[in-house]
Amino acid sequence: MSEQQHLLEMSHDENGLGKVEIAPEVIEVIASIAASEVEGVTQMRGSFAAGVVERLGKKNHGKGVKVELAEEGIKVDVYCVMKFGVSIPVVAQKIQDNIRQALLNMTALDATEVNIHVVGVQFENQKVEPEVEQEV
Repeated sequence: MSEQQHLLEMSHDENGLGKVEIAPEVIEVIASIAASEVEGVTQMRGSFAAGVVERLGKKNHGKGVKVELAEEGIKVDVYCVMKFGVSIPVVAQKIQDNIRQALLNMTALDATEVNIHVVGVQFENQKVEPEVEQEV
């Protein structure tokens, strides 16, 4: 699997039905939803362009996640904001476990790395800011 390859080909049995390919964007969506389900994560951070597109009405379910397909396997980087007062290492571990489990259940793929990047802390009296961030 080279980095130029844009689709991840699933291993398939010799049943003659064809092959299954999964786009990295699908993995991003699965990982983003799995991360946002964890208690303590207040929001996912996307890029400036994703924030503009979301304001125009198109929901970006893969926001805050970057997937890299390499020779070693699948590398997932997650950018999130956590709630003030939570244990960041505990929540980060839960995010990693939830993403790994979701990818395994939905795609039969095992990520070699799930890196969590905490890019902010949300205080209870703070409202969620509109996203105006740099490219991830």
